[in-house]
Amino acid sequence: MIHNKPITSLTLFLLLFITAFNCPAQNRFIKNPITEGYYADPTVVKDKGVYYIYATIDPWGARELGVLETRDFKTFVRRHINWPTKEACTSATSGDAMVWAPSVRKYKGKFYMYVAVGSEIWAGVSDHPLGPWKNAKTDHSPLITKTDFPKVHNIDADCFIDDNGDVYLYWGSGFNWINGHCMAVKLKKDMVSFDGAPRDITPPHYFEAPHMLKRNGIYYLMYSYGKAIDGTYQVMYSTGNTPFGPWTEGPHDPILSTSPDSTTLGPGHHTVFKEKDQYYILYHRIHPQKEQYVLRELCLDSLNFDKKGDILKIKPSGVHSFIK
Repeated sequence: MIHNKPITSLTLFLLLFITAFNCPAQNRFIKNPITEGYYADPTVVKDKGVYYIYATIDPWGARELGVLETRDFKTFVRRHINWPTKEACTSATSGDAMVWAPSVRKYKGKFYMYVAVGSEIWAGVSDHPLGPWKNAKTDHSPLITKTDFPKVHNIDADCFIDDNGDVYLYWGSGFNWINGHCMAVKLKKDMVSFDGAPRDITPPHYFEAPHMLKRNGIYYLMYSYGKAIDGTYQVMYSTGNTPFGPWTEGPHDPILSTSPDSTTLGPGHHTVFKEKDQYYILYHRIHPQKEQYVLRELCLDSLNFDKKGDILKIKPSGVHSFIK
């Protein structure tokens, strides 16, 4: 016969402690959305153990960028930087569009930013992720004006640094949600001069938001397709043997799209980073709303590959913390 003994306060405490120690702690899981507030089009750079996320402030941009500082992707501090601003980044050819869609990279000890303001691409430089930032061009003009390529909506720049140190810039969208164009150019060492003429390298089913990733010698040109204002927005990719293609569409496309229950709605305009041999995709999704404008929120998921090197479909779920 088994006799049940009363559970003392000490025994209960020990049981709870052992259970908490052996089970994955809830506070180590990064849930989506990763933070409060409405942001879109994120990029991320890591410096001295700190991650800096730069993003469009919704709805449809503000007069400055949204900047979030974090060490663990769970606790964030909102920062403000001096550049870019709508006031500082306005030219004779600028449109009315606000500050959108940055790309930030570290190159030879400095930080470079490529960002859309007024439907033009501007380039900035700084010694620190939080600035002070300044226009990387001495004449304070845009890197790519609104009128440089009339068939291209000159937004959504992405900077890619190859293994050999060569630097490339990708950008471009379409108008009225159709005819997206992806432009690309190699940059000289000053990070603002073109090494050759920009070329149209548009892959299949492309609309906007290019992001270049290289893995095992393969170039993965990732991008968004569909309308950013509804559930058709999704992430696609194509592969090539050079930074300019030609491109072969990914067999698992789209790799990220609206989920069956619409919890993840219209995901897209992403960036990819690697931590401890694992790739992660940081992107935005549409927040459920009744307003006429679109509010978006930031999400994080794992990005994985099959044995052939093809990117697998992403099941939005958040990730276990990679920070200890």
